Amino acid sequence: MLLETINTPADLRQLDRKQLAPLAEELRAFLLDSVSHTGGHFASNLGAVELTIALHYVFNTPEDRLVWDVGHQSYPHKILTGRRERMNTMRKQGGLAGFPKRDESEYDTFGVGHSSTSIGAALGMAEAALINGEQRHAIAVIGDGAMTAGQAIEALFNAGHRRDTNLLVILNDNEMSISPNVGAFNNYLAKLLSGKFYNGFRNASEKVLGAVPPLKELAKKGEEHVKALLTPASLFEELGFNYIGPVDGHNLDALVTTLANIKQLKGPQFLHVVTKKGQGYKLAVDDPVKYHAVTPFQPENGMAGGKAGAKVSFTQVFGDWLCDMAAKDDKLVGITPAMREGSGLVRFEQEFPDRYFDVGIAEQHAVTFAAGLACEGLKPVVAIYSTFLQRAYDQLVHDVALQNLDVTFAIDRAGLVGADGPTHAGSFDYSFLRCIPNMAVLAPSDENECRQMLYSAYQHPGPAAVRYPRGSGTGVAVETGMTGVPWGKGSVARRGSKVAILAFGTLLEPALKAGDALDATVANMRFVKPLDDALVAELVAAHDLIVTVEENAIMGGAGSALLESMMKQGIVKPVLQLGLPDDYVEHGEQKQLLADCGLDAAGIEASIRTRLG
Repeated sequence: MLLETINTPADLRQLDRKQLAPLAEELRAFLLDSVSHTGGHFASNLGAVELTIALHYVFNTPEDRLVWDVGHQSYPHKILTGRRERMNTMRKQGGLAGFPKRDESEYDTFGVGHSSTSIGAALGMAEAALINGEQRHAIAVIGDGAMTAGQAIEALFNAGHRRDTNLLVILNDNEMSISPNVGAFNNYLAKLLSGKFYNGFRNASEKVLGAVPPLKELAKKGEEHVKALLTPASLFEELGFNYIGPVDGHNLDALVTTLANIKQLKGPQFLHVVTKKGQGYKLAVDDPVKYHAVTPFQPENGMAGGKAGAKVSFTQVFGDWLCDMAAKDDKLVGITPAMREGSGLVRFEQEFPDRYFDVGIAEQHAVTFAAGLACEGLKPVVAIYSTFLQRAYDQLVHDVALQNLDVTFAIDRAGLVGADGPTHAGSFDYSFLRCIPNMAVLAPSDENECRQMLYSAYQHPGPAAVRYPRGSGTGVAVETGMTGVPWGKGSVARRGSKVAILAFGTLLEPALKAGDALDATVANMRFVKPLDDALVAELVAAHDLIVTVEENAIMGGAGSALLESMMKQGIVKPVLQLGLPDDYVEHGEQKQLLADCGLDAAGIEASIRTRLG
């Protein structure tokens, strides 16, 4: 087995080139077996096997810096860089991260998890090499989906005119991001980067005119003009790059030869590589969206459907509400930044295609686009992950809230997300949302309350956000009707004495269990902003200790909102704030991570008993 002899890229570089193709077969087989047991990102990794081998074979990693965009395709890289024996720990607590991570390996030169950062980071590394007087290369590997994001374009504009940098940008073109790509720029790339028109022109001219020398020379000149007009060389070379490609991303001999030649060139280089997402596993090739990220499965049978009787997820609750609300109000418009499946918009796109907008990997544009729609009397709903909304904070403040526009934000993946780890955790949205004037922040405790709060937020004449976690809640029945919730009002879920626990969001359930053990009062606060000041005053007056519980950073979160309310009302009482620590919580199973943070029932009870002495 060749793969078992590869513990570092230095071992890989000792192989004969003829051994690389058999190694790719072994690596792909190992990847299939590994991910089928652990789950994780799959189709994109299968498509990057040959490219990963070729890069580590040609370049002197880690001295040469290799930067992966997003990191969905980094598993082969991890296997070849000394982590093969630990792949069974992928995305498990204490195990390998699902994305490149600087403190995991010297070969992970840049930590990622979000898209479109690779070119900028690699450019910084290339410039640093010049400043430090070092002779090394910086290589950014970016997908065609990530290339449509504004940050990638900004980096290209900057990088192409840095003529002395040893920067190589590799476009891994598989015509996909997570969902199918959208947008005019992507369509332009898809048409031109395939090279079909140009290659067809060239082949036809050679066949017809090749026998007549003068006409052959004329055809060659014509070919050059056509190339300038119809291939991406004109685009990227105008930006200052030397464009090379397209190259078959599954042809190792072509990849190695091309990369070895590029290694000898100076200045910014752009290599276009065409790959197939899911290469080598037919089920993933046929359905790359389904096999983008997988749970453990049987390779011979593929992924099974959902379990019968499984709880409804918060994402599904949102998707159903959106369709039901759209049926009642023709002004509703749904927006997603390239997360149709993840945010629950598949059915909405099918039923309301004229009111569905996937804007691509462009969170900033998604929010400003929603603001423009709202200016014209429409009612946009932006479906976005908490961690992705961070990328559009300026637009949230200036384009929506400052103008007090009627935009509803359905914020998925709030709190800890489990295996995806800190890059995807929504740990800060209470803190960064509630400080914005005009913004309302709602936190449902269960699935039915989520539906009703979405309705209330949608009816609110201004910006409002409903944030809910990944996965399902307690499994309560979701009402078909839409009645909403009293605006800005919480409720008491359990009456007790001495201690009052104010729970925000889905931590109501463990708070109630702790309340039973302590005979404490438990309140479902529902709103982080506007906070129910009257309920706060009532609970503080009747109890000796006030406890806030939230799945958000303690600093600046819902507990801080309570303290501000007490200060405003001139109330002084002991307060215990329970929430996420001032740190990044690593990947693992969601329930265990919450327990580690003291946010399960036992942890809440223990913290309160300790405070009470």
